[in-house]
Amino acid sequence: QVQLAESGGGLVQAGGSLRLSCAASGRTFSSYAMAWFRQPPGKGREFVAAIRWGGGSTYYADSVKGRFTISRDNAKNTVALEMNSLKPEDTAVYYCAASPGGILRLDTTYNYWGQGTQVTVSS
Repeated sequence: QVQLAESGGGLVQAGGSLRLSCAASGRTFSSYAMAWFRQPPGKGREFVAAIRWGGGSTYYADSVKGRFTISRDNAKNTVALEMNSLKPEDTAVYYCAASPGGILRLDTTYNYWGQGTQVTVSS
């Protein structure tokens, strides 16, 4: 069982930066792949970034590649999303998710979800 809690969302101007953090409980955190998804207003949930259990492999949506960086600290049971050069279209509720494996870009792969944190980028 893994419980997830996101933090770090907020309001930022276009071009600015934010760092999201996800704290996980559970002794098996290090064995899970972790990801960030987002749900823009009025739209469905979409993949943002994922990282495998060892942290050596990362994956990004094309829309955030080069601007966002996902990382994890298995000793602290945390995963982070560093977001730079933010755009208004990045406005969404951002969710942290955990999965024992599978196709990491698919939200159906993930067993555990946080409650989400709002990110709003003003133009």
